[in-house]
Amino acid sequence: IAVFLLLVCCSACEKDIDIQLDETSPKLVVDGSIENGLPPRVVLSKSFDYFGKISTDLLLSSFARNANVSITESGRSYTLKEDSVRIGNNIYLYFYTNDSLTGKLGSQYQLKIQYEGQLYSANTTIPQITRKVDSLWWEKAPIIDDTSLVRLMIKATDKPGFGDYIRYFTRANKEPFYPGFNSVFDDQVIDGKTYTVQVDRGVNKNADIDDEDIYFAKGDTVTLKLCNIDKATFDFWRTFEFNYQSIGNPFSSPTKVVTNISNGALGYFGGYGAQYRTLIIPK
Repeated sequence: IAVFLLLVCCSACEKDIDIQLDETSPKLVVDGSIENGLPPRVVLSKSFDYFGKISTDLLLSSFARNANVSITESGRSYTLKEDSVRIGNNIYLYFYTNDSLTGKLGSQYQLKIQYEGQLYSANTTIPQITRKVDSLWWEKAPIIDDTSLVRLMIKATDKPGFGDYIRYFTRANKEPFYPGFNSVFDDQVIDGKTYTVQVDRGVNKNADIDDEDIYFAKGDTVTLKLCNIDKATFDFWRTFEFNYQSIGNPFSSPTKVVTNISNGALGYFGGYGAQYRTLIIPK
């Protein structure tokens, strides 16, 4: 009876709530990076409505083209030109770059964007490499029965002194580099220490992810890309990944994704001090 009365009371208290969200103008979205030894790459697009229906045509029309983009390094300004790469049948990804500018460890970079009468800017640094990779090896994946799966292990040493931030990516065979599900870390716990830890396989966050996707397979050629990043790049990806992982969780705390782009734009401009290690896992 008590359960019946509770259900009646709850149903009697039901009320339709119609929330009217304010319409907002699209914002500029910046996905920009520069890595030691490589030219910059800046992708510009426009944001969508939160409840908008995503389609291929909408995505293709979202690129912010014909913008004026430049990067200044050591007092010299480089104009970035629009380029594109084919990613599908008559589908192109548009970006801005300049092969005359290549990233250098320890250098600072200022990005400026002029688009539709607005000026946006951001600053980043390619940090020195402070995380030493001592060794890389594989072990049988724990717990699961599939004997073809293995986990990647790393022994590394952090340089003494707080404030070292890293982001990592992995590539298996000829696939692209993908960031880890949790890809950014600081040195609050391991400052100045040598440590051993499992490196989860990087994942494509646009696809469905299973528990076994963190492992590699026997026969894989695995490349680890370990990058030192600055605090602003760390904060962007830390808050971005927290929001990604909390999607659909009603008990998660809302977190604003932190950007280093001025004038209300979204996204980030980050520098990467990258080092690479490759391991061939026998069949």
